[in-house]
Amino acid sequence: MKIGFLPLYVKLYDDIVPELRPRLEGFYDEIADIFTNKGAEVVKSPFCRLETEFKDSVKLFEDNNVDAIVTLHMAYSPSLECVDALVNTKLPIVVLDTTSTLEFTNMQDPGEIMYCHGVHGVMDMCSMLTRRGKDYAIAAGHYTESNVIDKALGFVKAAKAAKSLNNSKVAMIGGLFDGMGDFRVPNEELKERFGITVVEKSKDDMISYINSVTEEEIKAEYALDKERYDFDGEIIEEEYLTTIKSSLAVRKCLENENINSFTANFKSMGIASGVPAMPFLEACRSMEKGIGYAGEGDPLTASFTGALLQGYPETSFVEIFCPDWKNNMLFLSHMGEMNYRIAATKPSIQRIGTNYAEGSEYPYPGYARMKGGKGIFVNICKDAEKFKLIITEGEMVDYDKDNFTSSIRGWMKLNTDCGKFLEDLSKNGGTHHSVFVYGATLDELDFFGKLLNLETVII
Repeated sequence: MKIGFLPLYVKLYDDIVPELRPRLEGFYDEIADIFTNKGAEVVKSPFCRLETEFKDSVKLFEDNNVDAIVTLHMAYSPSLECVDALVNTKLPIVVLDTTSTLEFTNMQDPGEIMYCHGVHGVMDMCSMLTRRGKDYAIAAGHYTESNVIDKALGFVKAAKAAKSLNNSKVAMIGGLFDGMGDFRVPNEELKERFGITVVEKSKDDMISYINSVTEEEIKAEYALDKERYDFDGEIIEEEYLTTIKSSLAVRKCLENENINSFTANFKSMGIASGVPAMPFLEACRSMEKGIGYAGEGDPLTASFTGALLQGYPETSFVEIFCPDWKNNMLFLSHMGEMNYRIAATKPSIQRIGTNYAEGSEYPYPGYARMKGGKGIFVNICKDAEKFKLIITEGEMVDYDKDNFTSSIRGWMKLNTDCGKFLEDLSKNGGTHHSVFVYGATLDELDFFGKLLNLETVII
């Protein structure tokens, strides 16, 4: 996560009261250090006062490929000096509205006014950004006595996720699930609208990757699996080795072709795709490494999962399977795919109960339960004219035990009525493929949607 840290100032003060500068520069450095200590790479700028200075700093940030510009008003700064530079850049804008002084009462030293009046410069700038149609996010509060720094960094995470969608590549293995229509979007439209390239892998392509997997690679992967998984129930070793081989072939495909998301249709494994077993384990490990995934030939959700993973590593592809009407919860699951970063239990390797693909080997998923934690449920869909981002707050419930040890599973508690949520999700055209993003907020993902020019629907 890389930010361009922009200090806004006014030349008048340098001309009339130059003694203000040292303390304000120290404050700027202090905030920059806080960002750095929280894991951000900070590209600093000189104090900007005039239009040319703002343009130079924005170019500096562009040249350094920052994820977002974070502004900090050191004092009042006239908006017409900065607005053209900020509006004309493609970089997202996050406004940090804070001051060094915590308490400003009737007994405060009047001299503190000069160090604490940047707030009306924020208003001036934001008013002009709004008038000029430039989306931005804002976080306000005292830098040590509130969550304002974390809030600003949360917006940068959302910006990083949005940026990563453009020029992403998603592999489609096994084609589309016949008759499943809600997530289908023409490849050309994904390219034109979001910059997503869909790479449809042929049977011959995948057979070539399968044949490139060596016995030594399979043995090494098996040894690692014995450490990272529990092996429960009946394991037919020859079948399990085929699962490993299939996963390694997919991994080679992603690495060799610089692909950052993939989708696999479980019904097409075997004869149709050239992949002998559904690569459930590679789907899980890919998300764990920040590679997007969605099931059944869904490049739309796969690519958005991959983008969100760049800002939020604890992101996973999910489906709503069953409602719990009584307890206002939804059971989230899928056949064998989840991001292992969110696993509350050590994954349990088991032979799948039913093999749906003709000519394929029985696959072996690694089942686990999703850990407890708050986050945002995300659905990307399309109506007759536009794409939508549907988001709602949810909390994954933690359990000591459950009866679903042969399933990927999680129970999401809603902040709204379960029935009303399902009504609104379907009224807005939500698909049955979704994403859960641990640690995100509604404001952050609303900003993510704005940066991608999506209609955001908050339920």
